[in-house]
Amino acid sequence: MIMMPREKLLKFGAQSLSDYELLAIFLRTGIKGTPVLNLSQELLCEFGSLYQMMNASHMTFCKKKGLGTTKYTQLQAVLELSKRYLKFKMTESSILTSPNLTHHYLASQFVNKDREVFLVIFLNNQNQVICNEEMFLGTYNCVEVHPREIVRKALSCNASAIILAHNHPSGFSEPSQADRDVTEQIEAACNLVDIRILDHFVIGKGEYVSFAERGWL
Repeated sequence: MIMMPREKLLKFGAQSLSDYELLAIFLRTGIKGTPVLNLSQELLCEFGSLYQMMNASHMTFCKKKGLGTTKYTQLQAVLELSKRYLKFKMTESSILTSPNLTHHYLASQFVNKDREVFLVIFLNNQNQVICNEEMFLGTYNCVEVHPREIVRKALSCNASAIILAHNHPSGFSEPSQADRDVTEQIEAACNLVDIRILDHFVIGKGEYVSFAERGWL
């Protein structure tokens, strides 16, 4: 006997559900001639992935059968709840003990961004989050970064360390040479005032690159 998504969630936890099963719970009902599980599979196939569905514009989203403005606003509310939950969790623990949380939090910050955004997380000497800020806004494929402004902000909030992050709207997360160059410039500026750079994340669509994991920091 096939277990329905809600029953499966209650018995095994939300992590046991596939993308289409999670979506089915969100949709709640299917449409005439299409049960909700079939509808959710069809929608994921049409959008390409759950990530692309959640990043779709209002117009694109509402064109799909079984969806509409009500579902769109509900989904946007879910996304915002996730962002706020992750932000709260980030302030509770040390960044160094929760790298996966850091990545998920950063990925949530770049949802629906169609231009490059350079974000900085400022940390205290216990590697706990003081604040984060979108410091620079660019174009589709580049963003101008000013290391001096990052240092100024870090000093103003008494940060001991920072984490850098920016998105690639193209979806391809591999850092460019310009990304590496600007990281070196920021690192040099921070070294002058004894501020550590813990990592630089480049966030693509469903993927990321960590400078620390690559051994570049």
